[in-house]
Amino acid sequence: MRRGTGLGRVVVTRALVVAALLVARAASAFAQAWVPPAGVGSVTVSFQNLDYSGHFATDGEFFEDVGNSVHNRVDIEADFAITDRLSIVIGIPFVFTKYTDPDPLPPFVPFLPVDDCRCWHSGWQDFGFTARYNLMNGAFGLTPSVSLGVPSHGYDFQGEAVLGERLKELRIAVDAGHRLDFITPRLSVQGRYSYAFVEQVLDDVPVDRSNAALEGEFTFTRRLAARGVLTWQRVHRGLRLGSASEDPFAFPGEVNTPERLFEHDRLLRDNNFRVGGSVAYSLEKMDLFFSYFQLTQGNDSHGGRAITVGVSWPFEIRKRPAP
Repeated sequence: MRRGTGLGRVVVTRALVVAALLVARAASAFAQAWVPPAGVGSVTVSFQNLDYSGHFATDGEFFEDVGNSVHNRVDIEADFAITDRLSIVIGIPFVFTKYTDPDPLPPFVPFLPVDDCRCWHSGWQDFGFTARYNLMNGAFGLTPSVSLGVPSHGYDFQGEAVLGERLKELRIAVDAGHRLDFITPRLSVQGRYSYAFVEQVLDDVPVDRSNAALEGEFTFTRRLAARGVLTWQRVHRGLRLGSASEDPFAFPGEVNTPERLFEHDRLLRDNNFRVGGSVAYSLEKMDLFFSYFQLTQGNDSHGGRAITVGVSWPFEIRKRPAP
């Protein structure tokens, strides 16, 4: 990639929160092709440090170390299988963020007090609810799902060091996985595709998106497993801050009205690619996991890395047999 030095030719954007969500749940969200039996559930608490080290321009090649920020989050999630096929997941993250670049943003991007103070901002983000229904649960697993995301309150969405996009979402997804028994029962591959219907705040700028993921998992022992994960995102419209075909620094690009400038933080066409891996270890009464993701490529997107650590407590609720 080309790495720039002049602020006057920088295209600065903020990545969509879905990128952080994908990274934060890398240890679990993509492993949903199979579901547990009825009455089995878990409570998971994880901590993520997301370090944004710069921004990709609209052309996807130019990268500038500017507008850096740190986004930490604690995710609390509960998963429970109501039947052998139907399970539900509920959760909410607590986020705290800070603008860390000693320099302000380029003059063509509003540098707001939320960033200028270079102080921590914290609060609850969006409620999440997911229902999954398993269709096949053998060596091949297939599970469609529907998810709903609703902002917990009217938090600020303008700037770098904010809690999120404050947009409602409805996501339709399907997870498919196959255990590669012909090689070894320790190896499996899984894939996921989701389409998000995102709340539209400007009539002429929809930001519905597609997300896809591919992962491979190897179980070393009964307790230890590792995964490699690739993720991809495409926003089906959104705003370009520069130009992808001519001059990638032709600001303001499509952010060319006061209304679009006001909303641009959550309406950019953030197409991106991430790569990472995770390790999970099971103890007698809990599971531990660690993941690392690199934000490797994007258009109007962030660069950087994400580290996540977490613990999950499984539980079981069985119905008593009738007397």
